[in-house]
Amino acid sequence: MNPKHTILCPTDFSECSLNAIEYAARLGEKYKSRLLLLHVANKEDYLKLSPNDQEGIYQQDFLKDKLKSLQKTVEKECLTSGLESCEWHIVEGSIVNETLAFAQKVQADLIVVGTEGMNDLRKNIIGSRASRIVEEAEVDVMVIPRKVFFKKPRKLIYATDYIEEDKLAIQKVIDLAKFFKTEIDVVHASPGNRAIDKSLHQEMTEELKPFIKYPYVNFVLKSFRDDLALGLETYLQTAKGDMLVTLSQKKDFFDKIFKNSLSKKMAYFINKPLWVVKSF
Repeated sequence: MNPKHTILCPTDFSECSLNAIEYAARLGEKYKSRLLLLHVANKEDYLKLSPNDQEGIYQQDFLKDKLKSLQKTVEKECLTSGLESCEWHIVEGSIVNETLAFAQKVQADLIVVGTEGMNDLRKNIIGSRASRIVEEAEVDVMVIPRKVFFKKPRKLIYATDYIEEDKLAIQKVIDLAKFFKTEIDVVHASPGNRAIDKSLHQEMTEELKPFIKYPYVNFVLKSFRDDLALGLETYLQTAKGDMLVTLSQKKDFFDKIFKNSLSKKMAYFINKPLWVVKSF
């Protein structure tokens, strides 16, 4: 077992991935993590940029310089605030496959990724590579949208479908919230104003309360007659939530929110981070 909390942050040096590094570094300060910056090089891309550099020597040097510069910046700003260390790595291949393989190799606890990269066409609000990492990763993934910069979270919105694993997932959310004294809304999204949902909500609330040793938790039942994703997006905005958190254990609930390429309709991906809890 990896003795240190490890955060992996893939980067292609785009604005969005740089924002993800900022989030990863600031969280790393609180968790006293080692932060690993990963660039997945694609030979086809660098041959287009430097067709005479068949071995990629100049491109490798360029990438190393960029990563060293990022490492130096992170170390200067964050090592004195709790971050354990910052390292960089370069691998070659498919971005998604190599990121997931590297996460497993280093026993990462969390992957922090931007919603889009330099090569993502904005067909989806969240880039296809980021969505695949969310879907296929075995560890938690935090997705940071474009133009979102780190700030102290005031409220986390945890979307629940009332399953046993919520008790463990909420503990992880509380661990993060304690760093900032952040409020947590535990929200169940119901398809309608049904008596059975009210009964389940009351029952689950009573079950969860003994597991929660944190004073700033609210239990909320919301009815959304239309799209569940849009309903959560609306609640996230109206409640002034700073991050949406969800558990991927119950696939049908997860798919309702994220099935459509982590969905074109989900406007909160423009301006709110998403934390998908995968493991405990």
